[in-house]
Amino acid sequence: MVLLASLLLSACGVPQAKRRGVNATPSVGARSPEFKQCASALSSLGARYTPLPDKNHGGGCTVYGALRLDNIGVPVSNLGPMTCPLAQHFAAWVRYGVRPAARIYLGSDVVRIDSFGTYNCRRIAGSARLSEHAKANAVDVAAFLLADGRRISLQNGWNASDPNQRKFLRVVRDSACKRFRTVLSPDYNAAHHDHLHFDMGGRGGFCR
Repeated sequence: MVLLASLLLSACGVPQAKRRGVNATPSVGARSPEFKQCASALSSLGARYTPLPDKNHGGGCTVYGALRLDNIGVPVSNLGPMTCPLAQHFAAWVRYGVRPAARIYLGSDVVRIDSFGTYNCRRIAGSARLSEHAKANAVDVAAFLLADGRRISLQNGWNASDPNQRKFLRVVRDSACKRFRTVLSPDYNAAHHDHLHFDMGGRGGFCR
């Protein structure tokens, strides 16, 4: 059990990398070799998905090389368009990070994950830069519903009196650090007090 728990953890704390500008080259389309390679890796995880048409919504907000996750073994609420790399890493995180951690620290299986969504044409709070959400390249996770009926939310569980809830949420946060380029949790700032933010923007290596 100790060995399995240690495998869930990842190295964090690398200084934040410079993020892409809003005019960066868009992600590859659904017909490209890169998308097909990514989609093959996603299929190998047992995921089912539907490729989506490329769209430019204006103002720098785009949905390129995206898909809709139809099934990753655990239902996820509010998921919208996701770039294929984001979807691939999200599916791997759920399978290899979230589900084993729930069994180890909470003694139950995860039967649903609640998210705050993916694509949203908006800027980073307090900044002129577009969020990775504006490129369908980010997802926010709010809570985990367990088979025994418990709902472990970031808002109530991060500093809960139950040490197992606190450990579980930090383990899944740390597990995400080896998959996503940017991981933000309640430890980052007040704006993230109720969710985990994952995105595939920038050069990676920022986990907090």
